[in-house]
Amino acid sequence: MPGCVPPRRVGTGPDCGPGMLHHLLAGPSGSTATAVASAGSTPSTLNSDKSNTYDNNVVQRIIGAKAGRPASTAVEAPAGAAVPAVQQVEVDEGSEGQRLDNFLIKLLKGVPKTHVYRVIRSGEVRVNKGRAAADTRLAIGDLVRVPPVRMADPSAVPPAPAREFPVVFEDEHLIAINKPAGVAVHGGSGVSSGVIEQLRQARPTARFLELVHRLDKETSGLLLIAKKRSALVALQEQFRSRETGKTYAALVVGAWPASRKVIDVPLHKFLTGEGERRVRAVLRQAQDDRALRQAQGDREPEGRRSITLVRIAQAYAGFTLLDVTIKTGRTHQIRVHLAHEGHPIAGDEKYGDFAVNKALARGEAVKGVRFERMFLHARRLRFEHPASGEAIELEAPLPAECSSFLQTLPS
Repeated sequence: MPGCVPPRRVGTGPDCGPGMLHHLLAGPSGSTATAVASAGSTPSTLNSDKSNTYDNNVVQRIIGAKAGRPASTAVEAPAGAAVPAVQQVEVDEGSEGQRLDNFLIKLLKGVPKTHVYRVIRSGEVRVNKGRAAADTRLAIGDLVRVPPVRMADPSAVPPAPAREFPVVFEDEHLIAINKPAGVAVHGGSGVSSGVIEQLRQARPTARFLELVHRLDKETSGLLLIAKKRSALVALQEQFRSRETGKTYAALVVGAWPASRKVIDVPLHKFLTGEGERRVRAVLRQAQDDRALRQAQGDREPEGRRSITLVRIAQAYAGFTLLDVTIKTGRTHQIRVHLAHEGHPIAGDEKYGDFAVNKALARGEAVKGVRFERMFLHARRLRFEHPASGEAIELEAPLPAECSSFLQTLPS
């Protein structure tokens, strides 16, 4: 498989003792892998390059546990939650090559990631009856033992609405859609569902649908979705290696200087006091000062190098339409870089000019014309097809609200 290194086979560790997992029940329906019974099964080898033997400290903790104290770390949940069960899940083609932690996070929907990593570290999760690390890569036929984890009753959670999106390109390996603004790519952080959940509901027979990359909720444009794990791995490797070409249309406030073509400013991601994710530009002097503080024991993370290429597409009175290409894929990179240069994106509620945004929404910036979204659109995407290697270049035209607004702007 592209992007995957064949794992080394190692021996299996001991099975769980009576003090740990001892109930075998059927797993929940609808999982991407197949639940099978373990009675009488023959131990097989673990497809991982991690050791799966007991660590002495772990064994001592289990042996030395106080009487009456269960060794299992099954996650508790409020009354009314689904009854937990031990699952024996066989890895199928859709999960081949996936990391163990990501496999479990997908299988145990709604369970906090901290709990997933806790049961992996405790040794209660087994692969082919042996201990396994979070980064273990799974192979077809591997048997994953999942401990009892209490989850919210799925019937209490309304399903995502089924929705198809405008398709720009589709074959048996991938889909490229033109995502509208205002739709998150996935659920979470107060969002019940996004593109991927809604698309899965619209295509219930699809065996595999996964996001290749992400776009901000407020950003419209080209979004890739893999229909096979092999395609997902190959495409994500292209994104990581910066072998793709992504160009955005961005309307910024003010007159962009024609000489400003490259923005090479590090970006630092942080959380606000309210827990909101934000990004800020880090000046070179600040980078040098931070490096000095780190040498003195200050562990505050430094900004990551981020490069954005800018070209003027059209100049308007009070605004400039830019073609923006990113050479690195940092969170909110375009939005923060352009705002850092003193020309924020029109309608950007996080990093924009709030007075201008308000005037745009009220129809005051351009008399009688309201504009109520962020003007950032992923309009062009270039990549190699994950199966054929053919060069693919896709384009998505500007949404109607964006092109209509441009027509009202005086040059």
